[in-house]
Amino acid sequence: MFEFCTGTFIASVAFMPLAFRTSAETNGDIDAKYALYETYDDDDLGLTLTSNGDAILKLWAPSAEKVTLRIYKEARGGKPLSEIPMTKGNGGAWSALLSPAPIGKYYTYSIYTDGKWLQETPGIWAKAIGVNGLRGAIINLDDTDPEGWKTDKGPEIKSINDAVIYEMHHRDFSMHPSSGIINKGKFIALTENGTLNPEGESTGIDHLKELGITHVHILPSYDFNSIDESQLPSNGYNWGYDPQNYNVPEGSYSTNPANPATRITEMKQMIKALHDQGIGVVMDVVYNHTAQNDDSNFSLTVPGYFYRHRPDGTYSDASGCGNETASERKMMGDFIVNSVKHWAKEYHIDGFRFDLMAIHDTTTMNRVASELKTINPDIFIYGEGWTAGESPLPAERRALKENVAKMDGIAVFSDDIRDAVKGHYSDAADKGFATGKPGLEETIKIGIVASTPHPQVNYANGNNSKFAYASSPTQIINYVSCHDDLTLTDKLRRSMTDATEAERMRAARLAQTIVFTSQGTPFIFAGEELFRDKKGVHNSYKSPDSINAIDWNLKHLNAGQFNYYKELIALRKSHPAFRMTTAADVARHIRFDKSEPNLVSYSIIDHANGDKWEEIKVIFNGRDNDAETRIPKGEWMVVCRNGELDHTGLKDSGNNPITVKGGKIMVPHRSALILAKTK
Repeated sequence: MFEFCTGTFIASVAFMPLAFRTSAETNGDIDAKYALYETYDDDDLGLTLTSNGDAILKLWAPSAEKVTLRIYKEARGGKPLSEIPMTKGNGGAWSALLSPAPIGKYYTYSIYTDGKWLQETPGIWAKAIGVNGLRGAIINLDDTDPEGWKTDKGPEIKSINDAVIYEMHHRDFSMHPSSGIINKGKFIALTENGTLNPEGESTGIDHLKELGITHVHILPSYDFNSIDESQLPSNGYNWGYDPQNYNVPEGSYSTNPANPATRITEMKQMIKALHDQGIGVVMDVVYNHTAQNDDSNFSLTVPGYFYRHRPDGTYSDASGCGNETASERKMMGDFIVNSVKHWAKEYHIDGFRFDLMAIHDTTTMNRVASELKTINPDIFIYGEGWTAGESPLPAERRALKENVAKMDGIAVFSDDIRDAVKGHYSDAADKGFATGKPGLEETIKIGIVASTPHPQVNYANGNNSKFAYASSPTQIINYVSCHDDLTLTDKLRRSMTDATEAERMRAARLAQTIVFTSQGTPFIFAGEELFRDKKGVHNSYKSPDSINAIDWNLKHLNAGQFNYYKELIALRKSHPAFRMTTAADVARHIRFDKSEPNLVSYSIIDHANGDKWEEIKVIFNGRDNDAETRIPKGEWMVVCRNGELDHTGLKDSGNNPITVKGGKIMVPHRSALILAKTK
């Protein structure tokens, strides 16, 4: 599963400069060639403003014969104000001193290599840019800080599985007329308090607070290639998995892309507003490929170095987007590490989601985790533990889900629980456990124990994974849908064609109850709590707002669904038994009953992880009919039954707790039963 790329992006795959196709490369000696390049160890590449008012620009380009720095008045067009030959120093780095710093001006590099001048580029380390990212901007980043930024801080969490992650696209969240948000599709949409839908119910940031999530996962928010920032407001839409400038916010999400400072300030304002509400920000990062091949900023800086190639010199393509980066090479690995550090320090980002993380090597990902933890101990990292195609990087070195045990402090998405709960992601009609398909019980159990070893789980009978690949439940992200593929609503409509909408909502509640009561970290797609759809479009990366925007009227129409999700989140946050942090604790405290077709039953025992409840009984019935089962003797408080949930316990009409005794009990069709023994 991966994000698709634009047609022009894919069309560029076949074009490569002849300079790349040397005899050494065609003989498979590409890595040996680049290993001869000088490398640079300091972290001062790009623009540095000195205390005495000067500017230093540094560029790593060991293969360059000459480099010219050009200074411009404008972000686009016009002749350069000056052209400055750069000086080559140690480690293949070129530098130029500008005294005084031309604040407010723009710059590019032009590199002479292999007997020709390459087209101008802002380089790969620009931290401020002009419109459409063609030139770097010379500004003081300190001047972009909003009021109170120096003391801004995200939420503190002991472990990643204390988080409840909400994946959101900026336009999806605010563009619909029913959102009540003024700055639609912008970073600062999330700074607006008091926004309401037509029924007077909260939207925007107030909705997130009401729902109870802990972290917003924002889809790519760095500068990407597919949207023309000079033509706003236009109905241009893209997910943003086509990177251009990695270290600068995307201009189309700002109110003024022409001002290099605006996009930076407004992204910081958004982050601070979320932090002020106790909500962290996870940034989706896409270091595995670039939007362009030969014309990317990487290729225009050090041709070929930052990418993997096939023996014939063509670009390898594990991303499915025309190229793949080479994280195992020092300067690419350093770029990834220093880039995430920049976002953590300058923008106070609380977590990172790595797109197609398995294209990267495990050593680089371990460096990422280690370096980020020194900046913020509460920061966390997760990613897709797969590629979209074959890679020359050996499988044992890839950051695959099967290798997650080699990566301390990093989590991967569980396709096990995803496909078992709702049906296979690539087959719209395929049913899952929650929609009545038998034979998936063992894979559901694999999801419940977060892919860790458990004496009652037989991995040989799992549908996706055949061994316990996680060494800790903190290494697993559980979900049933995300921006990729069909929304959960659309999936249920395609796989439950004869069912009523109410029955599909029951299935959605069961699906999410499995996610939120399983060990690991829960992750939901924005609008799932409203039963949001995308009109059946599975790959909506460039579909219009009419497909992608969340209709906030659904909050009123599907109020029961929203309230269930809110209670489900509250249940998880209130009970550490669902958030164990070691595989040993999971094996010790979870006891499964004998599974039956479309019925999974288990207990979490002995005040697991310090929980105030002595025992929690969880039963999932994915059948089309009610199921009879047995529970141990004693008095049990009913927390969830028949599609209703109250994290403090369900109440009768007199507001008295509903309890049941041990023995035979009926579990209504397509629902979860959760019981608690408090003493």
